[in-house]
Amino acid sequence: MELLKFCFMFLVITGITVTKLAAKEDNIDSDFHFLRGTNRFLAQSPRATMTCDKYPRVCAAKGSPGPDCCYKQCVNVMTDKLNCGKCGNKCKYSDTCCRGKCVNTLVDERNCGRCNNKCKNGGSCAYGMCSYG
Repeated sequence: MELLKFCFMFLVITGITVTKLAAKEDNIDSDFHFLRGTNRFLAQSPRATMTCDKYPRVCAAKGSPGPDCCYKQCVNVMTDKLNCGKCGNKCKYSDTCCRGKCVNTLVDERNCGRCNNKCKNGGSCAYGMCSYG
């Protein structure tokens, strides 16, 4: 008799627990129904991108990569390897864009190792380092 009573109570408690958990999951889903909505308001009207060909002043804004507009992108033609000196002028792989000109910083005496690093006393530049000359 005790065993029967124990089994009956166990089944009742298990049934109540399962029912409560299922109801709780339904409630959790209903709390976030607004996240699953079919409203596509934001997807229907994406914000227009401000490109420099239409808005040239965008390149002068703080945080802009450069003041010049090349192919709808803000760049600095004085330092950009893909637009060195003017739009579309690409430097060779080993060259760097210094003051709008493609130079090889490994051998250039006026840009030795980096832009605007002039070797002193007419020293030569080898492998990006000035000689002691």
